[in-house]
Amino acid sequence: MPTQLAHIIEQLTSGDGSHATEISGLLLHRLSAPSLPTPGILCASLCVVAQGAKEVRLGDGVYRYDSEQFLLVAAHMPIESQVITASRSAPYLSLSLELDQAMICEVAAQVPAEELQGTSAALAVSPLEPELLDAVARLVALSRNPRDSAVLSPLVMREITYRLLASEQGPRLRQIALGDGSSPRILRALRWLREHYTEPFRIEALAREVHLSPSALHQHFKSVTAMSPLQYQKQLRLHEARRLMLSDHLDAAEASFRVGYESPSQFSREYRRLFGAPPRQDIADARSTAQAS
Repeated sequence: MPTQLAHIIEQLTSGDGSHATEISGLLLHRLSAPSLPTPGILCASLCVVAQGAKEVRLGDGVYRYDSEQFLLVAAHMPIESQVITASRSAPYLSLSLELDQAMICEVAAQVPAEELQGTSAALAVSPLEPELLDAVARLVALSRNPRDSAVLSPLVMREITYRLLASEQGPRLRQIALGDGSSPRILRALRWLREHYTEPFRIEALAREVHLSPSALHQHFKSVTAMSPLQYQKQLRLHEARRLMLSDHLDAAEASFRVGYESPSQFSREYRRLFGAPPRQDIADARSTAQAS
């Protein structure tokens, strides 16, 4: 079945890069060589590799997966990813599918809940069971036919949601996505930071916002995201600044002010630490790579 899924993705991707499909939230990815570590932001999603292998890093955690596993991302996370197995004769082929919270809520009401103690990390890797793989392959195949896709893709996405909730990662998805246990307050903190990432904040004020003590907020936030609230805000700022420079052609100084930095030199230092090069060089390299592909 991974070979079948790889064949479908290869047919639907004409070259290296990420490819949108007729199905909302479904992206296909192809790469003909291993990549350098690349920072990015993942929303709540299911990631499946059909051919090759990839590593995702969140804080000190490293999550490696290939065609035998799937990656579950249960909350909006800034991560670093790297394709580690790919070649021209056997390119890296994968997909990412954004998860629908309303559908998770609806399906979860029909799936018996299992307990998961404590606060669960937002990323996990698990074996890719044949039933889940089959549903994923059918969804990707549907993207070739817009008429069939419009009717059938919601049914297959519902099946995929059910398979995830019934898997060993079901309790994790339920806890993070639906707000069981201590997670709802951390989810509120994540949302607040995404909505106010340009503003300075104090940990005490954020703790009051989500009705936790500062120490509890820091502890639970780090167990979910592998970083502190301040580190999370910083990564959101840097990723958005990079997007502004790439898509809106802003210079580094303007982009840094737009995302909340008061000091361009501090912005440049932190940008280089995250992306591996100063802003101007990184953006030039990114545009050069895009033109070459």
